[in-house]
Amino acid sequence: MATALAEHARDRIANGLVIAPEGQAAAVPGMSVRETAHPTPDLRCERAAREALGLAAAARPDDVFVLLLSGGASSLMTVPAEGLAMDEVAHTADLLMAAGAEIDELNAVRKHLSAISGGRLARALRCGRVEALVLSDVPGDRLDVIGSGPVTADPSTYAIALTTLERRGVIGETPRDIVAHLEAGARGDVEETVKPGDPTLHRVRTTLVATNGTARAAALASAERRGLDCVDLGELLAGEAREAGRELVERVCKDRPRGETCWVAGGETAVTLRGAGRGGRSQELALAAALALQGTADITLLAVGTDGRDGPTDAAGAFADGGSVARGRERGVDALAALAINDSHAFFAAEGGLLVTGATGTNVMDLVLVESS
Repeated sequence: MATALAEHARDRIANGLVIAPEGQAAAVPGMSVRETAHPTPDLRCERAAREALGLAAAARPDDVFVLLLSGGASSLMTVPAEGLAMDEVAHTADLLMAAGAEIDELNAVRKHLSAISGGRLARALRCGRVEALVLSDVPGDRLDVIGSGPVTADPSTYAIALTTLERRGVIGETPRDIVAHLEAGARGDVEETVKPGDPTLHRVRTTLVATNGTARAAALASAERRGLDCVDLGELLAGEAREAGRELVERVCKDRPRGETCWVAGGETAVTLRGAGRGGRSQELALAAALALQGTADITLLAVGTDGRDGPTDAAGAFADGGSVARGRERGVDALAALAINDSHAFFAAEGGLLVTGATGTNVMDLVLVESS
């Protein structure tokens, strides 16, 4: 995104900052580049985010501030709220992710532990015009959730953040300073995030550059060029990855028409950690689908993250078909046992179903493609 802006804006860029995941940054003319951490933030994230806040504060009234926002910004650009430590904020996010929290729940908490999210970057700006160009990586393309909405009004509250910790069963493990901060905010003792109607946001214009629908449309067009009938299931993927995989197989088996058909679904699931295995939501979805597909001869499924990175692994996702479970057994891995401990990566690495693409440079949630005949 930054490279494209540099190509178009050229010498009109007075200053710029690129914050990207470790190992994915490249030099961009006219901009400084900082590599930080994802999905668990560290001190590099804080340094880069404070640099971004400094850039915002230094903008002059006649400047245009351009924000290029994509998935991962909630972690990559993290500044703990006053009185909080980075390790406490990071640990809280890790607890919620391990508990299977949906992205809107996770980011509602993140925004209330942050000095840059929830519209606070817009509050720091001194220029007269802000252009936010956004890649959506969240269900429903909610601007307040994408990257935790640094220049967007936030409808969530400190009370909602506290309720989220309670509902996900992690408040007892959450650092005391975090809970105390949220409780103080709920009492009105700490300033809230920027709310709808705040005059700070009148100068902000936001444009969605691409969404999961963009990716689904491209996948469908590619399948049609190959002569397949196509079914767009929409932004269907949600909830537990293992349940989504099973339910998708059941739907295809029940509704499939005659002839070769490509079914395309998008969205984002979650994984509740039950064991010490490795994987990601796409691999876990594919593993559950493999169990549901046992013995089926004419259905193949691919579950993939559009950013090319599924969880803390080197894979984008995995393939599954009616023979996946048997192939795994032949190679010494048990699909059901792997699913029980969230070890989908080890299963597919042994079975041969991993898809490794490398980082794609974009993120519009996940895709699942199912071919039936």
